[in-house]
Amino acid sequence: MYEHFFQCPYCWEEISFLLDSSVPQQTYVEDCEVCCNPIKATAKFNNQELVFFDVKELGQ
Repeated sequence: MYEHFFQCPYCWEEISFLLDSSVPQQTYVEDCEVCCNPIKATAKFNNQELVFFDVKELGQ
């Protein structure tokens, strides 16, 4: 597992998601641990190294 820290697009607090580095490409939705708003995360790994990470607001 890979812990990636980033800024929530809603509340701007620094939070982290645990990512599975054995899966080359993944997209999923998880709530912010601070403000509880839904965040769509996209991550790409190459040889278990994170090469792309992006988050988007999903709205409420």
